[in-house]
Amino acid sequence: MSNPVRVLHVVQRMEAGGTQSLLMNLYRHIDRERLQFDFLVEYTRPQFHDTEIERLGGHIHRTSVREDYNVPQFCRQLRALLKTHPEYRIMHVHPYTIGAFALPVAQRCGVPVRIAHSHNNETVRNLAYLPKLAMQRLYARHATDLFACSHEAGEYLFRGRPFHVIRNAIDTQAFRADAATRTLVRRELGLDAGIVIGHVGRFHEQKNHRFLIDTFSHVLAREPSAMLLLIGDGPLEPDIRREISHRGLSGHVLMPGTFHDISRIYQAMDVFVLPSLFEGLGMVAIEAQAVGVPTLVSDTVSMETRVSPIYARMPLQAGPEAWADRILDLANMPQAHTDMSVYIRRSGYDAAETARAMQDWYIRRWEETQ
Repeated sequence: MSNPVRVLHVVQRMEAGGTQSLLMNLYRHIDRERLQFDFLVEYTRPQFHDTEIERLGGHIHRTSVREDYNVPQFCRQLRALLKTHPEYRIMHVHPYTIGAFALPVAQRCGVPVRIAHSHNNETVRNLAYLPKLAMQRLYARHATDLFACSHEAGEYLFRGRPFHVIRNAIDTQAFRADAATRTLVRRELGLDAGIVIGHVGRFHEQKNHRFLIDTFSHVLAREPSAMLLLIGDGPLEPDIRREISHRGLSGHVLMPGTFHDISRIYQAMDVFVLPSLFEGLGMVAIEAQAVGVPTLVSDTVSMETRVSPIYARMPLQAGPEAWADRILDLANMPQAHTDMSVYIRRSGYDAAETARAMQDWYIRRWEETQ
């Protein structure tokens, strides 16, 4: 091959999220002289990973479908893109919502390898619930290959059809416990004293921030110097800030936004908490364990995130007070902040290994189309 194989990834946006972290971890580890990633996004505004994508040699194709909801225009734009870029013989789609429309267009344009990827095991039950169910039914119909981040996510979306599990792998060299970094980051964030309860996730109904705030209030009642560290952004951020202020917790909650060096930020935490209503996997739980942070997740999070001895799982029905009790127990685990990389690699979540396997798969599938 004189030119690298180019894979077109279709994503909502390249924000600081789990799907995007997987893609960037793979992108950093592939041989980019043989394989390149390009991205079709659903927003026109700049996004979190844009600079790095362009530095690595990727192209970003922007549409406005999430801004104006003009699906016919999106389909025309995609059709024009695929006709002017015949090198896209592999299209890898990540959101089922736009995928229900993108995959039929790709099939009509003659794209021979069309991947539908499942990243969740449930759907928020709001006004969009029924239309989303319809899109889920259509999603895989025009795909040639089915991927999922976990067995639960694949079974939820693909309903009995065979699929491959692609683990949301992480860089085990970057995500590793380091005492000096822990001390430095806590000082940078003003978290020198007290237990730090941490969470990484978009401010979205799925992530269940209000339950986390309820839980933290019980922790604070027993540990008056405790702090809650909320990393992320999203549509519910203003509502969560109001809730924190209304409950008089502002002096104990830190919301510094998003970080490119998120592996450093985990180091500051004493316990990581993920009380999600649902998760396809819950990659952040694996990242936290890799850094040696005791991790507590809801029982709606996939069991495939259990990769180390510093992991615990609880039903949300147990209530915030019981969760607070478990958090305080975990904060005293003797194995906290020790090297967990052997557990991560043994569980198949090492980015370098996953990238090699995915690179071989993409190139083999591309060669089969010649």
